[in-house]
Amino acid sequence: MAGPHQSERREVLYVIICGSPLARHVGRLVELAQQDGWEVCAVTTPDGAKFIDRPALARQTGHPVRTHYKNPGDPDVLPPADAMIVCPATVNTVNKWAAGIADTLALGLLVEAQGLGVPLVAVPYTNAAMAAHPAFRAGLGRLAEWGVTVLFGDHVVPLHPPGSGERHLHTFPWEAAVAALRDRSPAASAA
Repeated sequence: MAGPHQSERREVLYVIICGSPLARHVGRLVELAQQDGWEVCAVTTPDGAKFIDRPALARQTGHPVRTHYKNPGDPDVLPPADAMIVCPATVNTVNKWAAGIADTLALGLLVEAQGLGVPLVAVPYTNAAMAAHPAFRAGLGRLAEWGVTVLFGDHVVPLHPPGSGERHLHTFPWEAAVAALRDRSPAASAA
């Protein structure tokens, strides 16, 4: 399938992965983005790293999976991002991101990308009790107000009771995250 990103250099998408059982299936998102023409790099939060198969994602993307800030003087091992999808976005990451906290590589990249005007999509996956917290709802509102495409609500992924998230993984709409980028990418804007 030909994607909207036809050029000599494919546009680079960072998939930011947070700590959720859904993260075990993020290879599906990577596959869909690659089919859409993106060169994909994976970056995890420290808790996100607990859920993924790092070697499998590195093989799938052709890039190392990053979790921590590099040491001073170390070269960048990933190409610069043209867009980012945060999926699954946890309550913790949304709250910190909305507050401008950059205490992990994933958050630092998101805060910086927002300042650079990089297209950003956030797809939260959480339970109904966590989603009800006012800070989370306010954070989602702030991110959307600041230009982040936020895919959240029963029309995207119905909220589930605490402890039942594993039973709902198969219904996650991976395609929605990639589709949201089609309208946000620099290539789409230039067309």
